Amino acid sequence: MEKSTKKIVIAALMAAFTCIATMILKWPMPTLGYIHIGDGMVLLCGIVLGPVTGMFSAGIGSMFADFFSGYISFAPATLMIKASTAGISGFLFHKLKHHVKATYVRNIVIIVSGIIGESIMVIGYFLYETGIAAFASGGFSPAALAAGAVASVVGIPFNIIQGVVGIFICLLVLPILLKISDIRDWILL
Repeated sequence: MEKSTKKIVIAALMAAFTCIATMILKWPMPTLGYIHIGDGMVLLCGIVLGPVTGMFSAGIGSMFADFFSGYISFAPATLMIKASTAGISGFLFHKLKHHVKATYVRNIVIIVSGIIGESIMVIGYFLYETGIAAFASGGFSPAALAAGAVASVVGIPFNIIQGVVGIFICLLVLPILLKISDIRDWILL
């Protein structure tokens, strides 16, 4: 199979796995969203596929999870936020990977790029939930935005937990994926 065809197939599979991982285990948050394990796949999309292809795969897979789970109002934001998370973490991983020889150093690179990528997720959902709460309370006046921010701050710790779990899952699953020769070549070359 041609290299570009393989990458397209793997990208589609990773989008599907991201959707499934997001939907398998989820716990509703006191705010409007839910905690899930799909962020591990979001990070893997950026690392395995690279920042650009990984963005599309992670964003589309996560967006479909929102559609299928009844969180349609979050779908457009999820597309952008998860794509950004995968793109930024994938970009950082691939820029820093050339300085990596030992497995434990690669894990540090994954953790650092994951923390930065997941920070984008935490900030993105905080801003989106603030906007939704402000809109629901009557508009985007300074008072409505302040009230929306206060209401949305409750979700930050939950999103941080989701991000940490995502990094942990990425660290667990990546060694398994590295046993596949094409994926190993994409990541380690």
